[in-house]
Amino acid sequence: MANGRPTFSAFNQGGVPTIACFNQASTPLGVNYDALIGAMQSYVDKHIVPIWNTPAKLVKTSGFVKNAWAMVFLDDADAPGALAYHDLTPSGLPLSKVFVRTTIKNGDLVSVSASHELVEMLVDPAINMMTSGPDSKLMYAYESADPVEALSFGVDGIPMSDFVYPAYFEVFHKSGSAQFDRLNKVKKPFQILSGGYQIIFKNGKYSQVFASAAKKGRFAKEDRRGHRSEQRPLSQANKLVRSKGKELAKP
Repeated sequence: MANGRPTFSAFNQGGVPTIACFNQASTPLGVNYDALIGAMQSYVDKHIVPIWNTPAKLVKTSGFVKNAWAMVFLDDADAPGALAYHDLTPSGLPLSKVFVRTTIKNGDLVSVSASHELVEMLVDPAINMMTSGPDSKLMYAYESADPVEALSFGVDGIPMSDFVYPAYFEVFHKSGSAQFDRLNKVKKPFQILSGGYQIIFKNGKYSQVFASAAKKGRFAKEDRRGHRSEQRPLSQANKLVRSKGKELAKP
């Protein structure tokens, strides 16, 4: 337990995952790659771990590494091979994808997009955590960066994504009674800031709620193939069936 709350790291097994980071994008990142990986390690060590207790070791590699999680930088969601492993590495471990050309085209920073994916992967590595909330008819996804998606702060001189704290998902907190995100802009549980959104589950289906019509419009125009938000709607049962089908298909 950490601060009276469950430990979320490494599937609650207490291990420290290695995350293999490799760049397959031809599009310039807009930031020095070595500096980016270093800043993301500081982001984990100094900002995420004290709150979520989710340590990780980021290493630069040329590809997937056995028994390691992964973060891969790609040009586009429809790049050759981009969807080959969906949300898992060849070892069946968590995988995050950063689509560089798409990110820059949207006017966003690669460092913010990458750190967004990183914190969400660490908090909910299996993309299956949900919780009840203020609306008893809904279940809310444990996405730690989506509600504050438009905000960032500097780590080693490089912008990193804001993220919510565990208290954000605890509906019993009164407004202003706790810190709900790193930048302390959220004032109550389950609040969605301008430029953010939240994935919800209702009547057997996943959808999104937005803080503004402008964000909803931008979201609809984004190419989200291969993104974490597109992996969640595929139920764990369907994943199991597909996995078993692949096993049966092997000679």
